[in-house]
Amino acid sequence: QVQLVESGGGLVQAGDSLRLSCSASGRTFSGYAVGWFRQAPRKEREFVAAINWSFRSTRYAVSIRNRFTISRDNAKNTVYLQMNGLKSEDTAVYYCATRAGDTSAVSREYPYWGQGTQVTVSS
Repeated sequence: QVQLVESGGGLVQAGDSLRLSCSASGRTFSGYAVGWFRQAPRKEREFVAAINWSFRSTRYAVSIRNRFTISRDNAKNTVYLQMNGLKSEDTAVYYCATRAGDTSAVSREYPYWGQGTQVTVSS
């Protein structure tokens, strides 16, 4: 069983940056893909970014491309989401999730989820 814990959320102003972290316990991320999703109030959960642990491949949602960067630290068994140029529409609860194999933008393909961290961007 994998337990995921997100951290790094907070209240920032438009244009600011935040770095979210997703740490795993129970097993390493080796061989697993990790994705970030977000859910704003009254909206469906949407894909943000994902990284393949073994091959370093990444994928991003169009809405955040060139502003957000996903990366990983093998030694710390942690995946990061660097968010720059934050906008009010980025306000949401951000979740990390993991699945065996390659990246996916489909939330139901990830069996393991963290509890989420709130990101609020004021304009």
